[in-house]
Amino acid sequence: MLNMLQAAKAAKSEISQLNTAEKNAALCAMADALIHNQDSILAANRLDLADAANTISTVMQDRLRLTEERIEGMAKGLRDVAKLPDPVGHKLDEYTREDGLRICKVSCPIGVVAIIYESRPNVTSDAAGLALKSGNVCILRGGKEAFRSASAIVEALRSGLKAVNINENAINLVTDTTRESATQLMKAQGYVDLLIPRGGAGLINACVQNATVPCIATGTGICHIYVEKSADFSMALDIIENAKTSRPSVCNAEEVLIVDKAIADAFLPLVHKRLVIDRNNPVELRLDEYAAKIISGTPAGPADFDTEFLDYILAVKCVDGLEEAIAHIAAHSTGHSEAIITQNEIAKTTFTACVDSAAVYVNASTRFTDGGEFGLGCEMGISTQKLHARGPIGLRELTSYKYIIDGNGHIR
Repeated sequence: MLNMLQAAKAAKSEISQLNTAEKNAALCAMADALIHNQDSILAANRLDLADAANTISTVMQDRLRLTEERIEGMAKGLRDVAKLPDPVGHKLDEYTREDGLRICKVSCPIGVVAIIYESRPNVTSDAAGLALKSGNVCILRGGKEAFRSASAIVEALRSGLKAVNINENAINLVTDTTRESATQLMKAQGYVDLLIPRGGAGLINACVQNATVPCIATGTGICHIYVEKSADFSMALDIIENAKTSRPSVCNAEEVLIVDKAIADAFLPLVHKRLVIDRNNPVELRLDEYAAKIISGTPAGPADFDTEFLDYILAVKCVDGLEEAIAHIAAHSTGHSEAIITQNEIAKTTFTACVDSAAVYVNASTRFTDGGEFGLGCEMGISTQKLHARGPIGLRELTSYKYIIDGNGHIR
């Protein structure tokens, strides 16, 4: 680990000084390398999937699985990042004092960014691409379930860097997947300038509680959708189904459905039909007492409204109006993404003003909380904290700034 940290730190100055054309050429070469090496990447992924077959759920296996289409998507993500404006070297503010001293605030790379993540191989290329475009060196520490896949991806990405004569130590992969390596990154003062954990609550809490290096908390996603009494039922059903079932293993998937009691008798049977009866892979509905009187399902337990299921499970809560819906979200949300389905402008304005989450939607699925969907190319994760970065962590969030002061013999 120490040798890797030293190599990453040594590469920091070189990578920070790459110009836009050099970084974009590297990103395109990295994308080409992914496609060129897709057979070896898929072979490594098959081994990871075989080992995981009896240890993780089927939806988590889907999160781990790579296909030719997904590798093409990873390559496209790198090319999309290459097309984005360079976030480094921008004058954020500039002014001149009365004595002629000129002060300029300029965006700059953070330095060495470490990312600890779990069983999502695509994070490997997303993180590497964003780090490079923002002038940073990255240290990647993936989970053991995806280690072979991540190794094959990093090998391809480094070959892309080599092809355009850029220091391969811009991208580093930790080969030790034990907790000890994660702890070392958390405490790598003097080597790691920023740590970003991306995974479940256990990983994120461990980093926030134990890291002695700066850390961005990328939160778990207990995402709510509130169907207000004026909602269009057809629209609401489409949004709920998409948010829950399009990819239940991701952090922007819906975990809690809140329904206004004024429409519950009419609306909940439609939800049951759409999510349970009409599906080959039905959603298990965990119902509060009010909902359980209307439709069949599993009685909700004490923890069900505080759980990120990441599966075909949906907790259902009925409320007496907008104020109670907002209060329930405030009590149980992780601050990730929430939505209201409504045709009422006052309800819309109140909900968006009062719900304190990174992304607040009106008549749209929470599944849009994603760097690619937000036009950021891809993302490092979704920050649920408020300092420095909030929501999808893209290029701007991977930069800091410094002041450049230009004088002419000025003294104080």
